[in-house]
Amino acid sequence: MRKGYLTVKNECENVIVIERSKFICNIKGIENELEAKEYIEKLRKKHSLANHSCYAYIADDKGLIQKFSDAGEPQGTAGLPMLEVLKSKRMYKTVAVVTRYFGGIKLGTGGLTRAYGGSVSECLTTAQIVDMQQSISFFVKLDYDGYSKLLKILSVPEIVVENTAFENNITVDFSIKEDFAQSVIEKITNAFNGKLKVTEKGRGYCAFK
Repeated sequence: MRKGYLTVKNECENVIVIERSKFICNIKGIENELEAKEYIEKLRKKHSLANHSCYAYIADDKGLIQKFSDAGEPQGTAGLPMLEVLKSKRMYKTVAVVTRYFGGIKLGTGGLTRAYGGSVSECLTTAQIVDMQQSISFFVKLDYDGYSKLLKILSVPEIVVENTAFENNITVDFSIKEDFAQSVIEKITNAFNGKLKVTEKGRGYCAFK
């Protein structure tokens, strides 16, 4: 059973030219459908003179919110093949926009399908892809004497330290891969003889090493 998803860190861009037509692919990691729509509109305005601005996105972590648009290209030749690439690569919370500047030579339905799908595939090869895993977030407050002991426990690939605040005491925020959370908390409890309170903040996703 899938316990995480892949997405793009920040955004990436790739350009291919086929029979004089320029295909500019932009892909971005998003948190929700609103972000996807805003990104699509931003690129439409940027490339206002382009002939087509096609898109596809999966806006959630389960694949339930999916949309695509051929933006004037023959039906099924642009947005759908773009979406199929995202699905085949397990890319969730991701939006892809392919902007086409027509070069004067018609590609046909098969050529368009290959061009739009291929544009997304090629762009993903240059993207920084992150693997988001189910996680549980915690925080602890402790004195300076115990900090090095805690840091040693947290210095493993299954844990990400997200923030550390140094004041009168030290507050450490960290996330643990869901499957490892119980054993890590037990390890912390034992190391501090049950005197260090570990507070759960919530559940979500995190990119681990």
